[in-house]
Amino acid sequence: MNLKKNIHTFHIPVLGTAYSIDTPAKVAHLGISSVISLADDYLVEKMREFYSSMLNIPFQPISRKTHDHRAIRITSYLNMIDKIVKEKFEELKNTLSEKNSELQKYMEMLPDFSELKNDFFESLNNNNFLKDVKKWLSENISPGAIDVNIMTKLDTANYKFGEPLPVEFNNAHAALRGFANSNLQSSVVLSAGMNPRLYSYFEEFKDFYPDENGKLNKKIILKVSDYRSALIQGKFLAKKGLWISEFRVESGLNCGGHAFATQGNLLGPILEEFKHNRESLRNIIFEEYAIALKDKNLFCPQTPPEIKLTAQGGVGTSDEHNFLLEHYQLDSVGWGTPFLLVPEVVNIDENTIELLEKAHENDLYLSGISPLGVPFNSVKNNSQDINKEQLIKNGTPGSVCPRKYLNFFTEFNSHGECSASRTYQKAKIAELDSRNLPKLEYKKLWDKIVEKACICVGLGAPITNKDDHKIAGTSVCPGPNIAYFDKRMNLKTMIDHIYGRINVISRTDRPNLFLKELRLYIDYLTTKIEDTPKPTTIKDKKYLEGFQTNLLEGIEYYKNLFTEFKGKVQDFKEEAVTELKTLENKVKELF
Repeated sequence: MNLKKNIHTFHIPVLGTAYSIDTPAKVAHLGISSVISLADDYLVEKMREFYSSMLNIPFQPISRKTHDHRAIRITSYLNMIDKIVKEKFEELKNTLSEKNSELQKYMEMLPDFSELKNDFFESLNNNNFLKDVKKWLSENISPGAIDVNIMTKLDTANYKFGEPLPVEFNNAHAALRGFANSNLQSSVVLSAGMNPRLYSYFEEFKDFYPDENGKLNKKIILKVSDYRSALIQGKFLAKKGLWISEFRVESGLNCGGHAFATQGNLLGPILEEFKHNRESLRNIIFEEYAIALKDKNLFCPQTPPEIKLTAQGGVGTSDEHNFLLEHYQLDSVGWGTPFLLVPEVVNIDENTIELLEKAHENDLYLSGISPLGVPFNSVKNNSQDINKEQLIKNGTPGSVCPRKYLNFFTEFNSHGECSASRTYQKAKIAELDSRNLPKLEYKKLWDKIVEKACICVGLGAPITNKDDHKIAGTSVCPGPNIAYFDKRMNLKTMIDHIYGRINVISRTDRPNLFLKELRLYIDYLTTKIEDTPKPTTIKDKKYLEGFQTNLLEGIEYYKNLFTEFKGKVQDFKEEAVTELKTLENKVKELF
């Protein structure tokens, strides 16, 4: 019997650049899947140097002057992590007779309903089991996935001797090539929206196509915000012979990092649409996929391959975890933000983890600090904000911009600049000064300019040197859910909480994840209405009314859902249904 499928029912999503950059090396041998960000090849190289030193592996630096250095750095690092995980996993399989062994830890962390877990402990009572243990382990257990994340928008051009390099040397393109050339047999998670040019580049790499047995050595996961986006992007890639192995649905606002808000489309109704159309979606995509593979003279499976469906954003209790799995028939649930309080799993400095332990709702906010121009979840009094304010007081706002990954703006430099950079902000302020605006209007625009922060260095600060801390301090981007977790934990404690063996949340007023997201969207729409210029244009009016309609439809969905399950799900109790009615009235009163 092979039980390898669905070893765990959760995964750890990407947690910024530095925070989860080596998480697989810490948890994959225990069967836990996690995601590495490929945004920053400088951090990747620093971590490769760190592990080389720790494991006494000869280290040969890959200089920025090396041709294709970004892709080569990423490939080398991923190969190292792959090797570390494989070696730790082999060691784990040899620890059966040891007390408190890694193998025992592996098994104990599994959910109590796991067939694998039950089979293992039952077999221990069989005197013949030890003779065949290695064979049994090889057939039944596996490490967690070492997946990678590429933000599709981070695809700026790179230059050499003042001339732009070919498009394949753009940042996201090079990151994809680094993953594609690695030894990993895992998935790339594409986030931040569709990038047709990058998607077309996948065609260059054979590992994304099925081999003669139909196996994909490397898979594609799309992070999406709604069903329509999944269908459009899925068909686009399928027409190139590229299969989407998983759609990863993320809450628009109840998440960490960048918040890609929908027009009031809520997580529950979105997942319901996926649930009802899952087979249809798979068949539609397969039609395009089969045609493309045949046109390329490649192996084509007779039936549509599996498409997993997962979700993440704001999940905080085992009750919520189980409901998402069972009601929406998910393959896994992402737990991100709570793992920021598990230093055994992530890289985090002492000041930042203390800040997160003490954070309450009013300390967490949706900021405008990201140079991407996308709302960015943040927490008050993080060291980057403190350093940024000090630079502003000193009359030198902005960062020296050592990474240059977000050079999107070409107003003052044809090669592009980051809106958080000192040179860009200085030029922007000079432009603002020339307009002779009234004081209040001037101050509002000035604040927006200097609000931008160097998140490239800030998110990497937990593992880089002191100079980086001087430049930007540490950025951290937890989801609103961190307000309900108030102490650091070890890995076993966190997993026991996920599976309902213990409860680490001491507060009794934590809202259900659906209600929390709804509140966030109501606040978001309220701000949108306040910031919309008056008199309101027809276009703006249509957008705001559409947003309101989607919220009201979502509330109606939740009223029916909560009523149906309130006897079975603790979070759907009577007061939750009452609060929905209150929130419904609040939405109606917005206009």
